[in-house]
Amino acid sequence: MVDVGSNSVRLVVFDGMVRSPSYFYNEKVLCGLGRGLGDTGRLNPEGRERAMAALRRFAALAARMRLSGMIAVATAAVRDASDGPEFCDAVERETGLQLQVASGSEEARLSAAGVLLGWPRANGLACDMGGASMELAGLSNGEIGACATAALGPLQLADIADREKREKTIRRRVKALRKSVDGEAPQLFLVGGSWRALARLDMERVNYPLKVLHGYEPPVAQLVETCRWIQSRDQAAMAAMIGTALQRVPLLPLASEVLVEVLRRIEPARVIVSAYGLREGLLFRQMPEALRTLDPLIEACRHLEQVAARCPGFGDALFAWLQPFYATRPAADLRLVQAACLLHDINWRAHPDYRAELCFESVIRANFAGLDHSERLFLGLALLNRYKASAPVDEVRRYGDLLPPERVVEASVLGRAMRLGAMLSGSAIGVLENAALAMEDDRLVLTLTGEAWSFAGEAVERRLQTLAARLGCAAEVVMRP
Repeated sequence: MVDVGSNSVRLVVFDGMVRSPSYFYNEKVLCGLGRGLGDTGRLNPEGRERAMAALRRFAALAARMRLSGMIAVATAAVRDASDGPEFCDAVERETGLQLQVASGSEEARLSAAGVLLGWPRANGLACDMGGASMELAGLSNGEIGACATAALGPLQLADIADREKREKTIRRRVKALRKSVDGEAPQLFLVGGSWRALARLDMERVNYPLKVLHGYEPPVAQLVETCRWIQSRDQAAMAAMIGTALQRVPLLPLASEVLVEVLRRIEPARVIVSAYGLREGLLFRQMPEALRTLDPLIEACRHLEQVAARCPGFGDALFAWLQPFYATRPAADLRLVQAACLLHDINWRAHPDYRAELCFESVIRANFAGLDHSERLFLGLALLNRYKASAPVDEVRRYGDLLPPERVVEASVLGRAMRLGAMLSGSAIGVLENAALAMEDDRLVLTLTGEAWSFAGEAVERRLQTLAARLGCAAEVVMRP
């Protein structure tokens, strides 16, 4: 997939048509095609040369990779430039790539579809900041509503040198954009490279412990403070702080001006950063409906189990065994229990001395969709406790603000419960079906029926006692015919 944007040109190769995609290859070149477009009405000459060189390389790479299909999309700069059609013809002539020029509303719709790849039932507004334009799309329980676009990209605003005039322009255009996409905004999903860079700076400014952008939820007031802070910071220092290309940083003060006005005008209850956008939206659009409706988190965990666990399929058996134990928990918690069960054995090849910590780090930093940061941490701590009797104090303290103490306890209980199930069965399918775990009169009772008697032993009793100790109760093993 090739995305010819106003600021960058990118090649992304997805690892198949799956609900939670992996990135087989991802390369970006900051070309600045839309730089000066507001003044000249034409693509930037230097940017055009750089873009053409990048596209020649991308076409050659795609041919060598023998991809099953290729889509090439161009957005605002090519759409609005008077020489956009000529550029498309030149690209096809020199590379064979046929650029599909997305309209403003289509660009907004694709960005919103990218959000739905990560949050299938999203409600609110998707706001995509590109180099030359900004798109807004309504989302209602996973359905895309009204879509609109405005010339609010930093490359466009850079042509307005007078600050007062630029501020008035931003206010006017944001107001019109909001009016075009009416409705409540319980959540504002920020999409695009400028927003991601700005969010990364917010993380660094407040020393946020988890450096995963997808699902990051900065408080609105904090985000406004960061936008003000960016205005006075040294650009080279900011680039070094977040490890981004220096070419992108000069656009951040302009993007922050827009974001402050967007937040003021929309007044969202929550702001959520989405790592998925137009490119992922294109993938989502091609998916069969049956694939779209699957849970992206569960599907990602299921895939990892298939390729990395000792006994693929045991995760489902472990989850089925634990479901009665979690019968009173809400569906959101059961979903995390299922994810943890699918992941419980994927790091079995790691050195035993580091296996628990590796589980924790791999889960909280994984390329997962469909969960927030507190849920990431819950899964990480559960997997850590699957291999260790207690979580390292330093890790709990480091991420303490992201997860309440009671959830830390619940994660450790889940980890120990999975450890018991794995020990009892040896992670083999067909054992847990004859065992049951339940609380009975303030006792934790493990009931073994029929042939499951053979799997009782000292190690199983130790794991049961460890789980009971975390629950603050006594433990008992019961044998039944």
